[in-house]
Amino acid sequence: MAKQTIHVALVIAAAAGFANAQTRERLIEDLDALANTQLAARAQSIAKIQTAADANQRRAEVRQKILDLMGGLPEKQGPLTVKQFGTLKGDGFHVEKLAYESLPGFWVTANLYVPETGTGPFAAVLLTPGHEATGKQSQYSFGGNFARSGIMALAIDPLGQGERLQYFDPAKNASIIGGSTGEHGEANIPAMLIGEDVARYFVNDGMRGIDYLIGRKDVNADRIGAFGCSGGGTATAYLAALDDRIKVAGVACYITSFKELLPSATGVQEAEQSLPHFIEQSLDFGDWVELFAPKPYAIVSTTNDMFPFEGARQTYEEAKRIYGLYGTEDKLQWITGPGGHGNLGPISPAILGFFVHNLAGGPAGDAMFTAMRPQDPKDLLCTPTGQVSTSLKGETVASIVRAHAPKHGASSNLQEDIRTLTGIRVNPREGYKKSTGQKAAVLLLGAPQEDLDRLTESGYIAVALEPRPSPPGTEGLKSPYLGTFNLLSLRAFLVGKTILGMRVEDTIHAIDELSARPNVDTAKITVYGNGAMGAVVLHAAALDSRIRRVLVENSLASYRSILDEPLHRNISEVMIPGVLRKYDIEDLIKAIAPRPVTVIHRDTSGLLPID
Repeated sequence: MAKQTIHVALVIAAAAGFANAQTRERLIEDLDALANTQLAARAQSIAKIQTAADANQRRAEVRQKILDLMGGLPEKQGPLTVKQFGTLKGDGFHVEKLAYESLPGFWVTANLYVPETGTGPFAAVLLTPGHEATGKQSQYSFGGNFARSGIMALAIDPLGQGERLQYFDPAKNASIIGGSTGEHGEANIPAMLIGEDVARYFVNDGMRGIDYLIGRKDVNADRIGAFGCSGGGTATAYLAALDDRIKVAGVACYITSFKELLPSATGVQEAEQSLPHFIEQSLDFGDWVELFAPKPYAIVSTTNDMFPFEGARQTYEEAKRIYGLYGTEDKLQWITGPGGHGNLGPISPAILGFFVHNLAGGPAGDAMFTAMRPQDPKDLLCTPTGQVSTSLKGETVASIVRAHAPKHGASSNLQEDIRTLTGIRVNPREGYKKSTGQKAAVLLLGAPQEDLDRLTESGYIAVALEPRPSPPGTEGLKSPYLGTFNLLSLRAFLVGKTILGMRVEDTIHAIDELSARPNVDTAKITVYGNGAMGAVVLHAAALDSRIRRVLVENSLASYRSILDEPLHRNISEVMIPGVLRKYDIEDLIKAIAPRPVTVIHRDTSGLLPID
């Protein structure tokens, strides 16, 4: 009997397409192939753009798509509230230390580099740092050089960095989650559940920073720029694409192409860099640049960057043609230099010169750039404790999301919503014949071997299914909280898929195989799911009426419970972007009725209690 069960498991695994030991790598290849198909369709659309009018039409369409994918932008909440925390003397400039409210109670700490020569009003630039833990402190050299060149510079702390840790532990004086990418990924969880993305908060922080700059009498509101590198390049690309007040933009060590990025060793990296459905919606890095046309834009790349240099070349060539439709090819520059990710030292004079020329009316070419360091980086801190959470008792992304999140939507067509949100494309096999075979069948997801053996010995046809992706990986370990499926989940989101949805597809394939066996009683098919597999089983049963009984153990009780808790672990395995707009676990259980759904705990013997 045991041999028969093993044989059945292998047949089902092969039919579902995941028996290969290289399952995880194969799945990545499949997702990348889907991405390339979607990118090819985008390329055809871009090729059809032959006039400035065509380009303007696409810009309007793309801008709306991006806003929809982010969940829109928060509404401005009246005049900007600002707190001042003193000044710091520099060489040819001074630094004003301040914080402003991006949203009520959501404070952005910042350093403003003010020129000490000239009368103003000055051109100004918003500086967004990369994923350095120090946040704005890393911008002293650029801030000082901008100021000494007659350009005011506002360097901000992105959320999850510097003085704005979202998950700060005062006892450890550090983030509970880990590094900045972990902070961003964890903050993205509640946002995604209600159909938002943490990127909207990055963009809003930047927009409110622009509000602060243009509200100053010593700033020329018609000469506003933005610059950032790496994660700061991401935020700058987004901000420049969506805020028309920015007249000049520079994006360093971020712009590439998905064609080159996805198969690279780097792959997808960050929550805010991986908007769900982005590639599926025929979008690529080039769209960030082209949304800014025909204004001056610098793509800044290093030859050995983790964001592939060849991808930057492809995007530059595409965007250059679009700029040409406006007669402004000279407004798009590709500044390149040697070295790896973030190696801006050799090309800092070219970067500064680009802004001095286009923003402040200086001569074209490199500008004088002097590397600078503060005497003590701690002098750049704004708040008394060095953290907003302990000094200003402000809000976090999670608390803001909880405050405006719906309980969950009222789905009018649950099966359609499941398919749309999870990316499921598989249907239960049609035309199968009900069998009166002698054996009941149990499909096990996440069960130990002893349960499989016990059920087989008891006369069941028992099949253990290990759905995609398997095994767990380590490349997603941005934080112990985000878990080992994090980056794979982000990769799936980009093309309109989810890990949960792919696992549901595998479960339906397995039910196809079970139902086709003549010795299976199709009126007695039970599916069991443990842990993250419980949500998979419930979704599968809501779609497939051939599943006659459901047992789940240690399973997710509700998506709302994730939203309500301050911290979460391994949510990528069950995450469905936008799920709470349409349904929750209780709706799945109602849809399965009158078929029985049992929530169980293991008995003292440790064996699965199936009757």
